Amino acid sequence: MRHTAFRHRMASEFGRVRAEMLAQDHVFSSLGGRTVDQALEAGVSTKEVWFAVCEAFDVPAERR
Repeated sequence: MRHTAFRHRMASEFGRVRAEMLAQDHVFSSLGGRTVDQALEAGVSTKEVWFAVCEAFDVPAERR
């Protein structure tokens, strides 16, 4: 998944402002204690990051 598609999914699921705040501030243990932005900068795939977000926030399976 491309970064633009990932950001679009985040905004669709959480709203643009909340998605940006979540990406910058929320630390995910499943991403090695990193935020979304830190994980992406470290080279973690957008797919892996998206699944971590979905698990943490109970995103329904049909939107994963």
